[in-house]
Amino acid sequence: MNNLLSQNEVNAIIEGNHDNVFSVLGMHRDKGTKNIFIRAFLPHTNSVDILNYDGKNLGKMEKIDPRGFYQIEFGAIEDFKYKFLIENDLGQKYEREDTYRFLPTLGDIDEYLFAEGNHHEIYKKLGAHVMEMDGVKGVGFAVWAPNAKRVSVVGDFNMWDGCIDVMRKHPSCGIWDIFIPQIGEGHVYKFEIKTKEDYILLKSDPFAFYSEVRPKTASIVFDLNHYTWNDYGWMNYRATANSFDKPISIYEVHLGSWRRKGSNGESYLTYREFADYLVPYVHNMGFTHVEFLPLCEHPLDASWGYQVTGLFAPTSRFGTPDDFRYMIDRFHQAGIAVIMDWVPAHFPKDAHGLIEFDGTCLYEHSDPRKGEHKDWGTKIYNYGRTEVSNILCASALYWLKEYHIDGLRVDAVASMLYLDYSRKPGEWIPNQYGGNENLEAISFIRKMNELVYGENTGVMTCAEESTAWPMVSRPTSMGGLGFGYKWNMGWMNDTLRYMSHEPVHRKYHHGMLTFGLLYAFNENFILPISHDEVVHGKGSMLSKMPGDEWQKFANLRAYYGFMWTHPGKKLLFMGNEFAQDWEWNSEESLRWHLLEYPMYKGMQNCVRDLNLMYQGNAPLYEEDFDYKGFEWIEHSNADDSVISYIRKGHNPDDYLIVICNFTPVVRHNYRIGVTEACKYQEIFNSDDPSYWGSGVRNEGQLQASSQGCNMKPYSIEVVLPPLSTIVIKPIRW
Repeated sequence: MNNLLSQNEVNAIIEGNHDNVFSVLGMHRDKGTKNIFIRAFLPHTNSVDILNYDGKNLGKMEKIDPRGFYQIEFGAIEDFKYKFLIENDLGQKYEREDTYRFLPTLGDIDEYLFAEGNHHEIYKKLGAHVMEMDGVKGVGFAVWAPNAKRVSVVGDFNMWDGCIDVMRKHPSCGIWDIFIPQIGEGHVYKFEIKTKEDYILLKSDPFAFYSEVRPKTASIVFDLNHYTWNDYGWMNYRATANSFDKPISIYEVHLGSWRRKGSNGESYLTYREFADYLVPYVHNMGFTHVEFLPLCEHPLDASWGYQVTGLFAPTSRFGTPDDFRYMIDRFHQAGIAVIMDWVPAHFPKDAHGLIEFDGTCLYEHSDPRKGEHKDWGTKIYNYGRTEVSNILCASALYWLKEYHIDGLRVDAVASMLYLDYSRKPGEWIPNQYGGNENLEAISFIRKMNELVYGENTGVMTCAEESTAWPMVSRPTSMGGLGFGYKWNMGWMNDTLRYMSHEPVHRKYHHGMLTFGLLYAFNENFILPISHDEVVHGKGSMLSKMPGDEWQKFANLRAYYGFMWTHPGKKLLFMGNEFAQDWEWNSEESLRWHLLEYPMYKGMQNCVRDLNLMYQGNAPLYEEDFDYKGFEWIEHSNADDSVISYIRKGHNPDDYLIVICNFTPVVRHNYRIGVTEACKYQEIFNSDDPSYWGSGVRNEGQLQASSQGCNMKPYSIEVVLPPLSTIVIKPIRW
């Protein structure tokens, strides 16, 4: 038989060195004779026959190399569909489709859009997808590796042999693809990449929807198309829930340590178990949103999810992608929005991940002055590379579209914005204008936010950004970064430092309490008491408070009262709602047994009631980002460490009065100015006995007098409980 192949070409196929296996394997027609040839490389086999789709045996293939290379020649006939009848080296016989007879899974438009950087749903093409081609069920695989010499799919279906399922390269965009018939959901796989230097890399799929549970690192074929959502009502409502003039009180959660099971807390709950326990807890506590520390796949528990290897896979620690969807679905059915921490700032150096993915710095900058975070031991994405920016934008859209996530909190934005972030002189490269701004990252951030808001109704993005970068939460059309919200790190740092001082010394630090109002309306702020405040030796929130046990709890209740009535949306990390006494440990469950003691239970009651008061009173949230929603009554009484202010809603006649007393002194007959000669009533008091307070309160209704005070025409006399926040409402009937 005329082979039409040199032995060198056969060797290249067998040894995994051929740069275009689809030009050799499968069905081909000789240009001269017009005869059809079918070639196959099937190691560990004794013989291979060709069957047509009617089951007729069309002939035995010639084994032209003992290592498993076969060929058969037909005349100048029409193309036809066929199968292999294989006898393996154990004498077993079975039928198998020929992988190399199928067309590409990638279309010309896909190639063009990806190369251009505008394929917003590239996750539907890259990765592993259960599909049907030419009437045959199987899985289509695709991966971006433009500089690889050869890419293969290896897995439990081909003995992890990188010479069997070698992929087809699309030179215009650097994507490799292959359709492998007769496999499906549940198969475990990786990509074997041969570099131009002939090194072999074994990589997890960057676009995998599901992965093995660590420490295993392979990807798992998963079909996203079989979950039925039950949150139609929520998806139509969430635009209202996430709007700037609605209450947003966020419960921040690290799933692995919220609650564990087992006699020693050694086992995680599953996503479905969290749906049974966490959803009703968040609902009963009155939080409007839940925010998860990163749930993308990550190899190291201790990273809390911030070192991501799977931008499109929810971590398998707690179950399958559909289990994750079920939990989100349950939150939505309870009327609770779901925010997920998303990490486009950096990625880890794990060998199975993105680092030097195809033997070159594909996802990261090659120059460590731009491509490495030495503090974190991670790599920085190359935002200036069109495809990388495209992939990150697609990841953001993926979580919102495929998992109905309602918002993304973007981690470490400051590290993205500044080229000299945490770098000494000489360790960074200025931009083209000589500045320290990362222009490529800025462009990416703006594009990501434009796509997120442009393609999804009612979602939100929030930046963890700790510098004075302007207009973080302003539209890109105004020159802003386009985020919906920004964490107010300055307010958090100043007020916690204030609270850490002994009450007798607080008068010398009064400005820390009031300074935040000078810039409170420059951005759409979220006030964050996050996980970062209760780790790495910072202690628990309770331990930050001075005084004896009673004063510690009273201080913290007063602080929460101040926070919940201050302009800005709210965020509280899990455990802080009941004043967990130890700093957070990600390796163990929260200390739920503390709720058996009245002081911790009282704190939980206080936070619950703050949430209920917050949701039930429009002045506390309708004008969070405008000066017209806030008015000082008294901000300069440093000697008494007392502040008072008014919060107003859209209707200026709808308002509340807030008074904070940050000393352990009961202040009787304390006069404050009011604007109306009506009656007033206390609606919240952090010193309430049900919160483990002393019970000092303003009973009944308070009648305003005509005596002016604080530049107001009227005034009322109140009693200020020790270390407390009270809220007073006008009564006009």
